[in-house]
Amino acid sequence: MILNKKRATLRLANGMEFRGWSFGYDGYCDGETVFSTAMVGYPESLTDPSYSGQILCVTYPLVGNYGVPAEGADENGISKNFESEKIWVRGLIISEYSAQYSHWNAVKSLDQWLKEQKIPGIYGIDTRALTQTLRECGSMLGMIVPEGVEASFPVPDPNLENQIDIVSCKEVIRYNEGGDKKVVLVDCGVKHNILRCFVDRNIELIRVPWDYDFTGIDYDGLFISNGPGNPEFCTSTVEHIRVALGQDKPIFGICMGNQLLARAGGAQTYKLKYGHRSHNQPVRMVGSDRCFITSQNHGFAVDDKTLGADWEPLFVNMNDGTNEGIRHKSKPFFSAQFHPEASSGPTDTEFLFDQFINLL
Repeated sequence: MILNKKRATLRLANGMEFRGWSFGYDGYCDGETVFSTAMVGYPESLTDPSYSGQILCVTYPLVGNYGVPAEGADENGISKNFESEKIWVRGLIISEYSAQYSHWNAVKSLDQWLKEQKIPGIYGIDTRALTQTLRECGSMLGMIVPEGVEASFPVPDPNLENQIDIVSCKEVIRYNEGGDKKVVLVDCGVKHNILRCFVDRNIELIRVPWDYDFTGIDYDGLFISNGPGNPEFCTSTVEHIRVALGQDKPIFGICMGNQLLARAGGAQTYKLKYGHRSHNQPVRMVGSDRCFITSQNHGFAVDDKTLGADWEPLFVNMNDGTNEGIRHKSKPFFSAQFHPEASSGPTDTEFLFDQFINLL
């Protein structure tokens, strides 16, 4: 059990309140409240930069039971066990916290990790009722308020900030120099398993900041990463991608990369009511009966109706019919809204990395 139990309250912008107990860092936080239906993978989810600006509700009823693995990077400077160098969620909401953990590579509890990284958490609330509210009303601003702290709305909306600028690298980073092919990776908040997927295939990666002008670099292919927030902030990225579209070098985008590639091709994006955040999103490859179970984390989507004549949908979400990827009809440009690298989650679609590399 957690010692010195202290009350905390989750408050939503619509006036609803959920009373629970504080764990992790003893402090206040606010942000956009979202939910994920993933059953496992909280170390990967918390360190996913796509959660920047958000308070995450994990719907699986028991969290913390397998602890947290050790930090550290491999010989390429890529995190061994996490998806970035830090926790990006602003707060964590769970139903039941398991203070006693058991796993062969765990070195600390979730509670201790949150304390170290100054991330507040709340447990002991009805996450089913919260999720139902977010599904009916849409993702909304919220705050975690420990007992004794005064806080009220309004609070800043993270969707009005350029979250990609916050999470992107600040300088050019190179991985696996001398690899078989050279890929420029536009970092909008890249997950480290994407880096691993390329390095494991002996690709040299040139990771550049989101607004970096990469058009003068000699490369074999262009990759546009995942990332948080609203793609409309990335006007400079879109302009650079448009220059790349004038060539025939292969382009591959994931998640935010799907949205930015679509915008560079002339399409529009829009905000989903409550987004897709889970390991069990079914998608179908357009023009076929091939279906895949995918890992996803995004709040915006591409409007299929605005795709230009040279573009077509590549995947479609089987739950709500929204776009899950696009491709150019004649050039080697394609993207996926879901996460083929799927850390954590199913790896059914990791073959997309191989398809991209075969085009180089």
